[in-house]
Amino acid sequence: MDARKLTDKYSVSPQITVEDLPQIAEAGFTTVICNRPDEENPADLHAAVMAAKARELGLAFEVLPLTHQTMNAENIGRQRALIEESTGPVLAYCASGTRCTIVWALGQAGEMSADDILTRATQAGYDIEKLRPALEAG
Repeated sequence: MDARKLTDKYSVSPQITVEDLPQIAEAGFTTVICNRPDEENPADLHAAVMAAKARELGLAFEVLPLTHQTMNAENIGRQRALIEESTGPVLAYCASGTRCTIVWALGQAGEMSADDILTRATQAGYDIEKLRPALEAG
């Protein structure tokens, strides 16, 4: 697991495996969000497989597959709500963590300054500077 902290409550990661889930629970995360569509993964990494193991470990598991086409206001709001409604720290994952970072950043637009959002993303290893105009438009 390669969790990269964006806020005290929200971290992102490249693709995780079932074997990573005990470590995720031990690290104190309470919710896992899968932002990766099943079509991108082999069967052993499909959301249902991951969800079953996560729930065995007492983790909440949410599925919100994101693509360029589905990165819309509704899904940005849904991701934000999942984070806010979580009882503790959230780990979101996709292929590289970039989608999870972008959806978080867009959800923070208007709440945080673009500079603060971009700084947090950069510190986590994600260059999303191209989003500056959208973040500044809030």
